[in-house]
Amino acid sequence: MSRHLTAAIMVGLLLGIVVGWLVNQNALAGLATTEHWIRGFQMLSTIFLNLIKMLVAPLVLATIISGLAHMGDSSAVGRIGFRAIAWFIVASLISIGLGLVMVNLFQPGAGVDVTAPAQAVGEVKKLDFFEFVEHVFPKNIVGAMADNNVLQILVFALFAGIGLTALGPRGAPLVRGAEALSDLMLEITGYVMRFAPFAVFGALAAVVAKSGLGILETYVKLLGEFYLALLILWAILLGAGFVFMGKRALLLVRYVRQPVLIAFSTASSEAAMPRLFEQLDRFGIPRRISGLMLPLGYSFNLDGSMMYASFATIFIAQAYGIDLSIGTQIAILLTLMISSKGIAAVPRASLVVIAATLAMFNLPAEGIALVLAIDQFLDMGRTATNVLGNAVATSVITKWEGMLQPPRDPDMDEPVAPSHTPEDGRKGLHLDPGA
Repeated sequence: MSRHLTAAIMVGLLLGIVVGWLVNQNALAGLATTEHWIRGFQMLSTIFLNLIKMLVAPLVLATIISGLAHMGDSSAVGRIGFRAIAWFIVASLISIGLGLVMVNLFQPGAGVDVTAPAQAVGEVKKLDFFEFVEHVFPKNIVGAMADNNVLQILVFALFAGIGLTALGPRGAPLVRGAEALSDLMLEITGYVMRFAPFAVFGALAAVVAKSGLGILETYVKLLGEFYLALLILWAILLGAGFVFMGKRALLLVRYVRQPVLIAFSTASSEAAMPRLFEQLDRFGIPRRISGLMLPLGYSFNLDGSMMYASFATIFIAQAYGIDLSIGTQIAILLTLMISSKGIAAVPRASLVVIAATLAMFNLPAEGIALVLAIDQFLDMGRTATNVLGNAVATSVITKWEGMLQPPRDPDMDEPVAPSHTPEDGRKGLHLDPGA
């Protein structure tokens, strides 16, 4: 089914572009108005995203709690967390640094018309480090789950998982309940994913119907250079994975191609998370590792978003003819490095970071209007990169811990029961080494 679903998503993507263009050209005006077509397309993607968001909070909570309860050694949690943060910091510097190098090399902002009409960015709040730290710790786990605040859910689940480990046999019923809830969420994910091709069709059709393909022609240089930079970042990330895992890193691409495609089509990392958990299970990553790494990564390891933030910031400066010294650009890099860690729960997060950075360095914040027109297309690439980056990070840390299991068929039909065996990460799924 998985292979067929990937093909169906690709068909939905292409049909969405074609039908959206027909609506944009008023070829289907006799059936309904353009506004009604767009609203109908958006409804398809909204239904899918709502269903996925329905799964995220209980899946993350149950996965982390059951995984930590089976970890057996609380020191392992600290060790994995430290290695994860170290990887995230290095990946962040590479992502932002590569963005600065590429935007200086290509100079996409040179000659851009800065008189483009300003568009509404929404509420842009200056990032505050202290508020971010305070926001990490939940005051109400029910509220955190209602808001799908992955970082706050992670904090609660850490306490709960370690607490259940301390309880021993008394906590066993809750651990079994968490395991059953995790399995249930993955079962439901299988049902929801059948709707993914329609959601992809709706998401692309709505964008093209509203803006037309002409918007891509206007910004073709910026889009092309940004996606080239993303491809180079993909090569670097997979190259780093190859250093740790050998040819297994290249095999990872086959396993995560569907979550990455979903993230690209919908421009939503959340939409890809349940499927990413399932595919990493098949790749041989114990759930007690992915259950900790993915929520951390979704908050702190946004490789694509960080590259976009550096790329867009310098692009805007170039468009306004502002020459930034190397020292200033390094200062911008460090600012983005810090501020990007607090954007996980902020709406239109990358735009918020860019606006805050522009204001901090006395650059024209209204320059955001220059990238807003194609933000959806840029968002698709950076979101897919975020998902790939987190898959690579999770795989590397698992290999580093010596817990990477033999892989299973990535296109198998039945859901994978996550491995929780604490004694040996290679047990639990009873995998065939020849698979």
